[in-house]
Amino acid sequence: MDEKDKYFMQLALEEALRAEQEGEVPIGAILVKDQEVIAKAHNRVIQENDPTAHAEILVLRKAAQVVGNYRLLDTKLYVTIEPCLMCAGAMLHARVKKVFFGAPEPKMGAFGSVYDLSKDKRLNHQIEVESGLLAEEAQYLIQRFFKERRGTEEAVTGATRNRLVP
Repeated sequence: MDEKDKYFMQLALEEALRAEQEGEVPIGAILVKDQEVIAKAHNRVIQENDPTAHAEILVLRKAAQVVGNYRLLDTKLYVTIEPCLMCAGAMLHARVKKVFFGAPEPKMGAFGSVYDLSKDKRLNHQIEVESGLLAEEAQYLIQRFFKERRGTEEAVTGATRNRLVP
């Protein structure tokens, strides 16, 4: 993990903030090829009335249109929260090379928390996975969102808040 990886994850966090501003669960994703962003997306499940409109699915769809192929070979996906099974499956089908995620998703995570599709040798494609990239910031966003949704007035404090403000 280098400074460029942190930069791309920061872009994913900015997408997550956009999702939050739109009333969506704050998850953002960026797809990169040859150190260049080819697509950005954030959750739009509520706005699109589409259970598949996760940030990862949307970024894969956009990227496929940009490159003109559903195979997204030699790409890296940066996502703020550990992908679910649906999103991990789509990444496998698209042949994403590597996934970086911030915070784990202990109830639905498919790259280590509940399942780990990256280690299943029965699959015809393996994805490299690196977790914990800007995890504190990603965790803060998601926790703040759900605390506010539950109506709690708990203040979330610390240096993390300052890093998230654009």
